[in-house]
Amino acid sequence: MARYTGPMTRKSRRLGVDLVGGDSAFEKRPYAPGQHGRGRIKESEYLLQLREKQKARFSYGVMEKQFANYYAEAHRRPGKTGDNLLQLLECRLDNVVYRAGFARTRRQARQLVVHGHFLVNGKKVNVPSYQVTAHDVIDVREKSLEMTPFIVARETHGERVVPAWLEAVPSRMRILVHQLPVRAQIDIPVQEQLIVEYYSKL
Repeated sequence: MARYTGPMTRKSRRLGVDLVGGDSAFEKRPYAPGQHGRGRIKESEYLLQLREKQKARFSYGVMEKQFANYYAEAHRRPGKTGDNLLQLLECRLDNVVYRAGFARTRRQARQLVVHGHFLVNGKKVNVPSYQVTAHDVIDVREKSLEMTPFIVARETHGERVVPAWLEAVPSRMRILVHQLPVRAQIDIPVQEQLIVEYYSKL
């Protein structure tokens, strides 16, 4: 299945949560899209589990098979599977760029990474799913510093809170990864235990 490139507001309304952040269209109509959007839906256990999985998947812009691979890796690691899953998703390079305030949305962050504007520990990386690790240093390439998205990022830095596990240095357009995030530092409205339950039944 190809990556979803349609309007995120539609997915936000379907799942009942603002996937973009500050989506005024969702705030105006926080009910499901379509003719029967305001009708009552019988919420089964399976529906609740599926909805949580879809929330996480669309929030991070991950395809179905890739998300299943993340779950399998999270399950292999020691500790809570749900916490491991969210940590893997948070440590994607495109998400780190977004969390540091260098892009307005994860979609924009993904595009900036794909176009090769970032260096990780001095080496160019253009893979959005690249897993950052503790003590990584992420820089915007010198050639890219005067591009409009990065000029805007420097001017508007501070409008969004940078999580404690990261440090953004807008004057140098640098991101420092101090540690891997723990669950308490991951600000996403997802009940990861329901995702674990969803995959445990497959």
